[in-house]
Amino acid sequence: MELFNKSGALIAFVLVSVGALIACQAKEDAVPPAPVIEAVAQKLTIHGGAAAERRLREWAEQGSVVAKRELGMIYQSKTQQRGEAMRLFEEAARAGDSESAFQLAEMVRLPAEDGTDSRALSLYQQAAERSHAKAALRLAALIRGADVAAQPAALK
Repeated sequence: MELFNKSGALIAFVLVSVGALIACQAKEDAVPPAPVIEAVAQKLTIHGGAAAERRLREWAEQGSVVAKRELGMIYQSKTQQRGEAMRLFEEAARAGDSESAFQLAEMVRLPAEDGTDSRALSLYQQAAERSHAKAALRLAALIRGADVAAQPAALK
């Protein structure tokens, strides 16, 4: 009986997501809620598909921070699209998305002469301030091994 309840909940979630996606396609200018965008991104990651990528790009162009982040996550591993991934993460991070700030910090983190990169430190701090646990851990590790002069002003 418990398995049926879990299956029923999953089927209901899928039906609601599909319905929301259809409703959004009917309204070209509407951006769906985050779970729908993430479901489309997951479909694109697993199955590929030009239509799913096109839809994510449309939502990103309409200003969806979640769509920008999800496209960035997809493009991040593709050598020819890393620049686009960084641009998308930067836009989403500026809009307050902590995961985008973290992912961008991971991409730009290159050791400088003192072993740190102030841009990466700043991005990790931004994500950590928005309760991103991995960013907080990475920031603490970098600061512990970094020169005090290289720390962002807010941390001094």
